[in-house]
Amino acid sequence: MTATIQHAISRKPIIRMPKLTVEDLQSLNLPIKIQDDVVIIDHSLKGWPLKQPVTLSLSKVLDAHEKGLIAYILSAFLSERPALLPFVFDNQSLLKMARHFLRHCSASIHSCLVYTATTQRYSTWLGYIPDLIIADLKPVGNIADPQRIQNHQGYLDEYIAQLQDEGLSPGRVHCCAKHIRTFYRVNGAKIELSEPLSRRVTYKDRAPKPEELVKLLDIADLREKAIICMLALGAFREETLSKLKYRHVQEDLENNRIPIHVHVEAEITKGKYHDYDTFLATEAVQFLKLYLEQRKKGTRRIPPETLTEESPLFRDGTTSAPRSIGSKQIRKLVHDRYIQAGLIKQKRGRMYDLRVHSLRKYFKTQMLALGVQGDYVDYMMGHTVDTYHDIQSLGIDKLRNVYTASGLCIRQKTQINKLETVKEMIRALGMNPDQLLTKDALAEGATTYKDQADLENHQLSVLNSQLRQLIHQAATG
Repeated sequence: MTATIQHAISRKPIIRMPKLTVEDLQSLNLPIKIQDDVVIIDHSLKGWPLKQPVTLSLSKVLDAHEKGLIAYILSAFLSERPALLPFVFDNQSLLKMARHFLRHCSASIHSCLVYTATTQRYSTWLGYIPDLIIADLKPVGNIADPQRIQNHQGYLDEYIAQLQDEGLSPGRVHCCAKHIRTFYRVNGAKIELSEPLSRRVTYKDRAPKPEELVKLLDIADLREKAIICMLALGAFREETLSKLKYRHVQEDLENNRIPIHVHVEAEITKGKYHDYDTFLATEAVQFLKLYLEQRKKGTRRIPPETLTEESPLFRDGTTSAPRSIGSKQIRKLVHDRYIQAGLIKQKRGRMYDLRVHSLRKYFKTQMLALGVQGDYVDYMMGHTVDTYHDIQSLGIDKLRNVYTASGLCIRQKTQINKLETVKEMIRALGMNPDQLLTKDALAEGATTYKDQADLENHQLSVLNSQLRQLIHQAATG
C-alpha cells in the first residue's frame, strides 16, 4: 500500500450508511402499503381494520436502516398504540431506544411500547420532542454538557413530583422514572433523580357498600359470585382462599349446616402464625353449592369432576385438569368486576379506592356495626389478638352463634317474617335488634340448634322479651 493511500485512509474515517429500499420494506410480512412517498397501515397484525389508518413518511421509515428494527417497531405498536408510530419514526432518539431493546435486551415488544409511551408523555409535559430534548443536552458535539445534565435532572424531579401529586401509585411512579432515565441513557446522557424514590405503599381503600356488592353479584358468573361472597362474608385473604380445599367445607356443606364453619390452618394464612376459624353465611353457601354442582356436571370447557377432600375449593377455569385458582387470578377477576360495575373510574396507575382487600373491610365494618365484639371480628379475620386463646376456647358452636346472630349479609332480606317484624318494631323504639341478638349469643355459651328454624325461634323469643320491656318502659316512662 502506497504512502499516499495510507495518508488518505488516516484522514478520512470509514463511514458506511446502510441503504434500505422499497423492495426491502415490501418483503416484510407486515400489513403495510407503499404509495408514492408514504407508507400506509390500515390493518392490525391480526388483520383487523384500524379505526384510524396510520400514514408514515417513507423516507423516515427507510432512515431506520434496519429491516429487523422496522419490523420490531411495527409489531410493538400495531397491536395497541398504532397512533404512536409517526412519533417514533419522526425521532431518531426513539429509534435508538427501540434498537437498544431489540439488539441488547430481550426484544420485548411490550418494553418498546411502554417505554416509548412514557417518553411521549414526558416530552409533551416538557414541551419538546425527544430529539430536541437530546439536542438540548449536547449543544456542542456528541458529549452531554454537565450543566445541561443538571438542568434535566431538575426537569425529571419536577415531572416525578407532578405524577405523585396526580395520585399515581409509588410503583407506577418508579417505573416512569426508570423509563425516562433509560431514554436519556440510551442517547448518551446519564440522568439521575436528586433523591431515591420511596417504594412504600399506603393503601386508602374503603369498604364497599352493600348495594355496590349487589352490583358485582348481578354481573358476575357463578364462580365469581361464590368468590366475592366468600371474601366479603368470610373475610378471607385471596391467598388463603386460593389454597382452600373441599375438605374445609365438606362436613357442614354435606350436612346442610349453615353458617358453614371453616377452620383455616396456619400453613395457608398470610403470616403462618396460627390457625383461626371463620364462617360462611347463607348467600355464600348458596353460590358455593351451585358452583360445586356445576363442576360435578361439567361445562363446555371443563369436563365433569369428582370432588375429593383434596380437590381445590375454587379451580382455575382455563385447564381441563383440576388446579387451584391463583391469588392473582382472584385479584384480577374482582378488579375486572369492579370496573364492569362502574365502581372504579380512576385512570390506570392510580391508587384504587376499591380492591380485593376492600371485601375484608366490608366484613369488619359490617360486623362491628352489627354489634359483634371487636376481638371476635379480628379473630374470624385471622388477625393476631391478645385474647386469641380465650376466643378459641369458647368453641365453634358459640362462635357460630355469634356469627349467625349478627345477620351479616349482602342482599338485604326482602321477605318480612315474624322475626323481621319484631326487629322493625324494636328499631322503631330506638334499639338495635342485631346488637341485642349478638349480646345474647355471647352470654348464652355454646348452644347447638337443630336447624335454622330452631335458631330463629330462639331469637324471636329473645326479641319478644326485649320488646315487652321496651313497651312497658315507654308506657310507664
